[in-house]
Amino acid sequence: MRAISQDVHGGPEVLKETGLPRPEPGPGQVLIAVHAAGVNPTDWKHRAGGRFVHRLPLVLGWDVSGVVAAVGFGVTLFEPGDEVFGMVPYPHGVGTHAEYVTGPARAFVRKPAGLDHVRAGALPLAALTAYQALVDTADVRPGQRVLIHAAAGGVGHLAVQIAKARGAYVIGTASAGKHEFLRGLGADELIDYRSTDFAEAAGEVDVVLDTLAGETLTRSLGVLRKGGTLVSILSGGTPEDVAKAAELGVGLKAMVVEADHASMRAVAGLVEEGALRVHVDRTFPLADAAAAHAAGETGRTTGKLVLTVR
Repeated sequence: MRAISQDVHGGPEVLKETGLPRPEPGPGQVLIAVHAAGVNPTDWKHRAGGRFVHRLPLVLGWDVSGVVAAVGFGVTLFEPGDEVFGMVPYPHGVGTHAEYVTGPARAFVRKPAGLDHVRAGALPLAALTAYQALVDTADVRPGQRVLIHAAAGGVGHLAVQIAKARGAYVIGTASAGKHEFLRGLGADELIDYRSTDFAEAAGEVDVVLDTLAGETLTRSLGVLRKGGTLVSILSGGTPEDVAKAAELGVGLKAMVVEADHASMRAVAGLVEEGALRVHVDRTFPLADAAAAHAAGETGRTTGKLVLTVR
């Protein structure tokens, strides 16, 4: 099979198309013929040598949408020919930037009929991150005020919609040029972080979804109501941040996204209800994975980047 692999850590240029043996599904696993696979910030961070997975050679990618090609012993959820999408277990189940990938059957769900493979391939990691942060971790409830940083990004634009589906009042930070896009997704209030201090403009909020870490995390603690929750997908904060959160009486939680059948079913349900749609900024053929990484690292992407495989 064709795959995008790297033998060393470094810039986008280390990514090369190569030929690898097609994997076989083990007990409880499915083999998926990949049609599309999302590209996420965690991909280029791992490519450069950071985050969690350091083994080389390495085939990146966690998002996948495709067709079940074979099932391992004991799999009852799917049969060959079923169209599915999901996320292989993060971080060590990596490998979707290839023509085939294996993963646990329950990491996947059936692809909604109205969702094409490109958009389905864009959804899993970012949507699961947003869902697990807002629903499972922060337990967002109707009427709560939710502040979402980098609201036009891959996780952010999906988090806006998930928070709205939960009945929240959604405040997003984004550059002014992306405000109209975010209003179209249901954002109630938008802050141009380039010209406005979000810590003054947001007022008191119940939940913060931090996708930036650093100073943004530290300053976000101050906008939370007592008893509120900040969920960071990048950092648990410094010891000073932890102490500040305790002093303010707010929660500071770091989370790592997990492959989860129930959450994927919930994401698919939101898509089918029309409450969640993914914005695909650009697509790239599998062979152009390096160009996708270079585009993503500019930080200018609205929504998601996707590799098309079939």
